[in-house]
Parts: sequence; C-alpha cells; structure tokens
Amino acid sequence: MTRPRTLAIGLDGYEPAVADALMAQGHLPSLARLRERGARFALDHGAAKQTGLAWEHVSLGRSPQAAGRYSAVSFDPARYEVRQCGTSGAPVFAVPDLRAVIFDAPYFDLSRAPNCRGLVHWGAHDAGVDAQCAPASLAEEVRARFGEYPATPWIYGFAWPDPRLARAMGESLVRAVETRAAVSRWLLAERLPEWDLALLVVSELHSALEALWHGIDPGHPLHACPSSEVAREGVLAVYAAVDRLVGSLCTSFPDARLVVFSMHGMGPNRADLPSMLLLPELLHRAHFGRSRFVPRAEWLSAPDGVPRLAADETWSRAVLACLAPSEPAASRPLRERLRRVFARRRSRREERVRAAERLEWMPASHYQPFWSRMDAFALPSFYDGRVRINLRGRERRGRVAPRDYTARCDALCELIRDCRDPRTGEPVVADTLRPVEGDPLAAGPTQADLVINWRGSAFAFSHPTLGLVGPAPCRRTGGHTGGHGVAYLAAPGLEPGDHGVRSAFDVVPTLFELCGVAAPEGISGKSLLPASAGPAVR
Repeated sequence: MTRPRTLAIGLDGYEPAVADALMAQGHLPSLARLRERGARFALDHGAAKQTGLAWEHVSLGRSPQAAGRYSAVSFDPARYEVRQCGTSGAPVFAVPDLRAVIFDAPYFDLSRAPNCRGLVHWGAHDAGVDAQCAPASLAEEVRARFGEYPATPWIYGFAWPDPRLARAMGESLVRAVETRAAVSRWLLAERLPEWDLALLVVSELHSALEALWHGIDPGHPLHACPSSEVAREGVLAVYAAVDRLVGSLCTSFPDARLVVFSMHGMGPNRADLPSMLLLPELLHRAHFGRSRFVPRAEWLSAPDGVPRLAADETWSRAVLACLAPSEPAASRPLRERLRRVFARRRSRREERVRAAERLEWMPASHYQPFWSRMDAFALPSFYDGRVRINLRGRERRGRVAPRDYTARCDALCELIRDCRDPRTGEPVVADTLRPVEGDPLAAGPTQADLVINWRGSAFAFSHPTLGLVGPAPCRRTGGHTGGHGVAYLAAPGLEPGDHGVRSAFDVVPTLFELCGVAAPEGISGKSLLPASAGPAVR
C-alpha cells in the first residue's frame, strides 16, 4: 500500500485581489482553472500577520502564542540590543513516517528534520535559516545544472526612483520564477522522486509587490512617478510567470493532491517610514526635547508632500545621513562610557554577528544609544510600530516603576494618536494594541508593550506640541497590509467552489491529513478537509 502524494505550493506575497482581476481579464489560466475546478478557502492570518513570521508559522505549524515568538526581532533587556533572529524550532514535518521534499521554504531548518530532503535559502525572501541542503551535494548539483539564482540583487530590491531599476527588477524576477519552475520539476521528478509531501515556496511575488506596488495601485502617492508603468508591467509579468510555474507542476505531477496557498495578502506599505524612522524620532523628541532627524530641505518643500530620491540613491543611506550624531563621549554618564569600553572588548564576538542581524541599515536601530535613558523607545520593526517600556525589574536600567506601567502606556497611546499626516490631515494611527497579558515583567524578548497599526502612507507626522517629524522618502511601496490569503485545493472528496473563510493555521493540519499522516500534538489549526474527505492509505 502507498500513501497519496501531496504537492504544496506556497505563494509568498500573493495578493488574491490582484490575481482575481487578472483572471477576470483572461490572464493566469492555470490559477483560474484551479480556482474554478478546486475548493477555494480564504485564509485569515489574523494578528499573526504582523509578526512577519508567516513561513515560520508554516514550518513550525504553530501560532505566535503557541511558539512564544512574536517578532523576528529579539530584544536583550540586559544590553539594550536587538537582533534579527532566524528560526530556532524543529520543522513540524520532521516526523519519521513522512517522506518530504522541501524547496526554498523560508524558516525551514533542514538540519533538524532528518526525514526531509531538499534545498533552502536558495532564492527565498527572508529565508530565516542559513543555506542548507540534503543530500549534501544538492546545492552544487543545482548550481551546475541551472546556475546561480537569477535575481539575488532584487530579493530585497529598491527600484521606485528609477524606471531602469524597476524594469531590471521585473525581468530578473521573471527569470527567477522560470528557473525555480525548472529546478522544482527536476528535483521532484528526477533527483528526489520518492516523496509523500513536496513543499515548495515561490518568493518572487513577495519581492515584486514590496518594491513595485506603486505601479498597480492608482491611489498610491508614488503612482505618478516615472517608474510606475514599468513597475506595473513587472508585477504582471511575475504573476504570469508564477501562473506558468503552477501549471507546469500540475501537469508534471497529475497524481498528486494539490494545495496552492498564501498565508495573507499584500497592499500598500504603511509601516516602513512610521515604524523605522518617524516613531523612534517622535519618542526621542518627546523625551529629550530635541530633534535628531533633520530632513533635507527639498523633502520639506516637495510640492505634493511626497519626498523623492535621485535615481542613484538608496533609502537607508539617504535617511541615515540626516541623523545627527549621538552625543559626544564627554557628555555621556560615566556608566555609559564604561559600558561602551567593555562593549569594544567584546568585538571579536560581535564580528561573528552579521550587520544585517544587527539591523544597522534601519534608522530605528540608530536610536539604540539612547534607549537606556528613555522611559520608552521604538524597537526596530518591519511592519507595525513596536514600543518597549523601559521597565524596572525587567530592563537592566529600567526607569518606569511597574505600578506606573499602565499610566505610561496610556500616555504613549495619547502621544502617538495625536499625530496626523500633514499631507492628508488624517490621523496616522489605525489602532493601538497592548499585547502583553498579565505581568509585564514577564514579557519575552520578542514582545512589545505597545503595537501600533498605521493608517495611510504617511511621509511625516505632525504633532500639536512636538511639531513636524520628518518628512522622508518612501522605502518599500508595497507591504503586508492586504486582507485574507487563499488556499486552492484539488483532492478527492472536496467539492469545488468557495468554502468561506478559515484560519491560515489550518493549512499545515490539512497537509498532514492529505498525506495520511497523523499531525503532531500541539500544532495550531485544524484540517480544511471535511471528515468525509480524509485520504485513505492506498
């Protein structure tokens, strides 16, 4: 007897509304056919979307609450330091009776899954793990047959200031999808053909929509910039390439039960400037009474209120150049100066930590020298705004007494809610959350005391007493602000059509059931399959 095979294709960064519009125009025939003939579920990722760890939720099969991890950025309260940390858990598919092949699934630690074979950190967006493969020769075999990943410079591409860059990005990502399809077919049909579950993740839409969203969104503030039309063409070309990939794999493995899914949708970027620059500057100004970020004169005088960058500029370099230096050493307290002396003595250890993990490119991290002297500070964040209270008994040099914790949170919420977007006059905050439940002293290293969901696409904050914070140019034009993700299933016993909204955490239990393997204890979600559709071992 043999188990049924299951092919799972994760579409990282897939926005269903964009795809549905293209299908309505007669494009994306493979996905349209799957939508019409298979079962369709809208997937609600909930607040877990804001963690930025969607693919860790797949690889571990656990929600943030179950895994105890709420962000990829971890804060050390003893040293007031942050690191962007990869995954540390064993993949949920590391079970002895499941033969799995994994191709480029982010946050999937192959070294902790001896039953799994494949290749990760090949061309993934936010891989979450070091490059790994099993068998050990696989990465070199792929390189010899297919060459290097074709779009490495564009995984985190920055293209909106220059049409030439936008065109090069779109074309490179299309080549990357085509190469990914060829590697997938070879891997699953020739090199590693014995599998019960094949999980591959397509990341090029993630890269394309974050950098080129302004091309497909008429309401985006940068939709009228010179790169917009080229950006639109790039997004549509990447969608078409992904559609061809799905079609070719469906044709190559007609026996496999099929799951094509995205954990959540995409939309305009609302978080980069507020979370990475404006919120840290606001809290610094509120505490010390002075500005650290001094915008360029041309950004202040942009006629439409939308600052621009020259074609040869990068966002980080331009913004970081506007930050005033930290205070001179002579003005720092002796304890702070001694701390820095000892920190320099740890340089050998620090050299082993990559600059990317220290998030040195992000303006928020450059406010770190001030954190220990502030009542509250903004943690570096890729999505929502995240504020940490400098709490006595939790942070090494805590300033806020636990009895004042709630009042301090209230004051911070009022401070942030008083900010408006000077371009539109609208509030910059959609809502504020207080995710720490129970004793705040027990908050973990990936938790914030306040989480701010932003509204609009603010280039600056205007506060009634602190004045204008910013402006600065846009970084990514797209972000993780879309609605539901989607799952398309083609398997025996499943009725075609729309099956409503389910949790994004239901995908992993579904894969186990489709493979005829018992899901491990403690995973989140439940199978999308009705009781009558469970696969029998054949």
